[in-house]
This record gives sequence, structure tokens and C-alpha cells, in this order.
Amino acid sequence: MKIQKIRKEEGYTVMSNYHFKDKRLSLKAKGLLSMMLSLSDNWNFSLIGLASICVEGKDTIRKILNELKKYKYLKMVEKRDENGRFYYEYIIYEKPYEE
Repeated sequence: MKIQKIRKEEGYTVMSNYHFKDKRLSLKAKGLLSMMLSLSDNWNFSLIGLASICVEGKDTIRKILNELKKYKYLKMVEKRDENGRFYYEYIIYEKPYEE
């Protein structure tokens, strides 16, 4: 087997391998979590925002987010903006959080 290596200059993300080895997570959950971890800290996380950069629709992404919440890789904190509208703040973890 031949392995071809490329020059790594930019566009790479460093993240824990922990979630890749978590057998409880589906491949879709591992992929979405990896993508979310690769986004900048100030990226505007939302269901609509994630759907805009994925092939999957909002319903599928919602199911995956629920899986990530179930296994404690994601917290969604309900907040209000300055106009009183509700929104969710996403807190993403490389390893499951503890209560």
C-alpha cells in the first residue's frame, strides 16, 4: 500500500480523537461534531446555519444534535436577545461533559 502525503499549510483542524472512538455515536454524529469543532469560535451556530453548510436537512440535523446532547457532547442553552426573542447558545465539547 502506498500512502501519499500532502503538504499541510492551512485549512486543518486539530481535535481530540475521543469522539471518533465513542461507539455510542453514529457516523453522522461523529461527522457533524467534527465539522462543528472545525468552525471558528465566533461562528453563529444554529439549526438553520448548520443546515446551510450540510447536505442533510434541518430534520436530520436536529436528530443528530439530539444524539450529541444525549451523549453529552453538546449543550443547548436557551437565551433571549435584546428584543426578547429566544435563541440557543451551543456549547460543544470534544469529550462528554460531566454534570
